Amino acid sequence: MRDVIVIGTGAGGPVVGKELAARGLDVLMLEGGPKYANPPEQWSRLEDDANNQILGYLRIGPSDRERGGWARENVQYGYVQTVAAVGGTTTHYFGNAPRAYPGVFRGYSGRDRDNYDRKHEFPFDYLSLIPYYEWAEATLPVQAAAMGTKEEIWFRGARGLGLPLQKTKDVMGRAHRPQPNAVLQPRGTAGTTDDPALLHYPQARGCTYCGHCYQGCFEPRGAPRNLTAKRSTDNSYVPMALTADKWHPGGKPATLIADAYVTKIHTDGGGAATGVDWRDTRTGDTHTEEAKVIVMAGGCVENPRLWLNSGLPNPNDWVGRGATDHQNDIIIGLFPFYTGHSKGPGAAVRAEFPGYGGMEAFAAGPALQAALATFSDAGIKGAYDNGTPFSSAGADSFGRLVGNDLRKFMEHGVDRMLNVFILADDDVEPQNRVNISQQIPADENGPVPRYENHYRERSPRTKRNREFLARKAVQLLRKAGATHVHRPAMPPIYVQTTMRMGTSNADSVVNANQESWFVPRLFVTDVSSIPNSLGGPNPTLTTQALSTKTSEAIFRKYFGGDPWVHRESPVVSTDRRVSKGLAARGY
Repeated sequence: MRDVIVIGTGAGGPVVGKELAARGLDVLMLEGGPKYANPPEQWSRLEDDANNQILGYLRIGPSDRERGGWARENVQYGYVQTVAAVGGTTTHYFGNAPRAYPGVFRGYSGRDRDNYDRKHEFPFDYLSLIPYYEWAEATLPVQAAAMGTKEEIWFRGARGLGLPLQKTKDVMGRAHRPQPNAVLQPRGTAGTTDDPALLHYPQARGCTYCGHCYQGCFEPRGAPRNLTAKRSTDNSYVPMALTADKWHPGGKPATLIADAYVTKIHTDGGGAATGVDWRDTRTGDTHTEEAKVIVMAGGCVENPRLWLNSGLPNPNDWVGRGATDHQNDIIIGLFPFYTGHSKGPGAAVRAEFPGYGGMEAFAAGPALQAALATFSDAGIKGAYDNGTPFSSAGADSFGRLVGNDLRKFMEHGVDRMLNVFILADDDVEPQNRVNISQQIPADENGPVPRYENHYRERSPRTKRNREFLARKAVQLLRKAGATHVHRPAMPPIYVQTTMRMGTSNADSVVNANQESWFVPRLFVTDVSSIPNSLGGPNPTLTTQALSTKTSEAIFRKYFGGDPWVHRESPVVSTDRRVSKGLAARGY
């Protein structure tokens, strides 16, 4: 019997694996997708080769790319940005690592308190999470993103809006700043040349400004895996978990099995989790593993699917419910001069509007950029109208671009563009959910998930926040020098909150330590357990801070250990001192 089984190796699971392996526990990590041991040889820079949801190497599907991806039912037009592989969807992400807004936590008493979803707040206060934020920030590490041409253009627009420069990691008001970012800073020749011969480790270290964050990072060429620039978990927490005996006294290396799709969670006569069944996706063989603690970290879609397919109790019917997606949108500016849009970290700057949400740069290559211009729920002007309640927000054009309109829009290339990606603070709404499909036949892993996002029926506050940010994004681009601004009106992207934590078992799945209300010894430690939309910020860092906190709780409750974050804290920062003073200001 193992001590702990972790299901999934995306943002949160490897954090638990690393922390508990370092404390000497026997940890097994199971990943349904492949393990890419040598990305420079196994990946490419081709956008469709990476991003195609059916056949791309970063997709939901088995390691054999000759076979199709795993089936999903999508009730409304939208996008599910998830990856089956060691590293999960962090292989896609830009390394964005901002903290949540303090207003989404219990006990917040700022003047804008009622601007947040108070019914679904965190079940503890903001200050109590800060040591775990700092632990994750030091582990990755998180730093201010490297700056370039597109960032200076963004700063010009933000200053034009009158936004001050934010100097702390804690969001205390409207401001702009470099993105807190888990991408190693360029060193040596990195960031100073585009000559491939000069961009090999150790001559080049950190980010090489290749611009391919979304296709998975393997820069600089020749670097050890743990020194790859983007700190996706396949480059950071997974290697640390697998070598825990090398860097922590008493550590025991975790075991990782890829291509191991978990199909069922077992419980004992008392209802506690005891083990899992998993299927080898290459051979079809099935296996059973037992453990004292089971950790679900398969993501906002796979976790509800596994729970419901396992027949686990769901007395409050909240498993899979309450999905939040930030009511994303993207606003695209065209400029009469070079922007450097395709160079460097993909999202290196951001702006904060507490109570409404935030926005950040979003760089893309030509194929992805063209896809973004067509990725719309507004229809084609003059052809059809999907009944979207959203407006142009002052943009010069609106809706889906196709044909000659798209060709003209793209004619000067991506390096005369700048994207603003909107991350609205949307309400937790029970009708937005992941369920089990009754229409699509089961695949080799069991009944498949069904996405239900009632996009046009969102709360008035959610709609208000998205429209407010869209207007601000248009204004920022104009202040930065854009001569044409386009708003596609993006449909939903499934992100988080389908297995939310809460203060009561009436409307949540797990408690403040991410342990199930109804299945003892079963924990959920990924984006699905986040209780709300965080006020707008990207969820990865908060997921990793929560997973660190939960690792301590597991170690103390089930293995008789002592907490370590406060005792062994890697930082005593200025931000810690600033954060302690937030209480007096209602934070």
